[in-house]
Amino acid sequence: MSVIRTIDDDVVAQAAAIIRDGGLVVVPTDTVYGVACDPTSPEAIDRVYAIKGRPRYKALQVLLSSVDELDALGLDLPVPLNRLAATFLPGAFSPIAVAREDCRLRTVRETPSGARTQGIRIPNSVLTLRILRATGPVAASSANRSGGESAQTVEECVEAFGDEVDLYLDGGPTQGHVSSTVVAANPLARDGIEILREGVIPESTVRRALHLNGGSLGA
Repeated sequence: MSVIRTIDDDVVAQAAAIIRDGGLVVVPTDTVYGVACDPTSPEAIDRVYAIKGRPRYKALQVLLSSVDELDALGLDLPVPLNRLAATFLPGAFSPIAVAREDCRLRTVRETPSGARTQGIRIPNSVLTLRILRATGPVAASSANRSGGESAQTVEECVEAFGDEVDLYLDGGPTQGHVSSTVVAANPLARDGIEILREGVIPESTVRRALHLNGGSLGA
């Protein structure tokens, strides 16, 4: 039977152990609740897709506690996303990183051009960062059935998943149902970036920040 717990040191340690053992944990973020697992475990990732009913062509994000973790994961942020990350992370900004050959994440996707990519995010939430510092990077998706509204409370998560999740961490209501803004580098697109999903941060704000931080195209 799944357990709902408020967040303290013991519960955070329990969540980290569950993630390491291939389990699923629901965690609060600065936008919506997410269901998280070990990003190097194919079996755990399969469970996330299964309980959500999520199409496999839709990638999972990787949540981090710091951009300093990117290198150890075998990920690099292309220019100009590195400048945007400096502006918007931690926060509701999800840049698409490039995976190197040494990347062991099982959430990496290959584009038609052969590039290997991974969406990442660092939530602007003290509670979430506390959890991530204990668990390490996690693969995550919003804690709802595919096509449904993203969960803003732990109760909504339980209604969606029931006993299919091993542990629910209750951080209280999140700020809203709107998800993060997803941005990829594209040298052929306007300003050298492509907005894949407009979320909390408007496209106009992203493009304005890019020009304020030294112009487009990563020059």
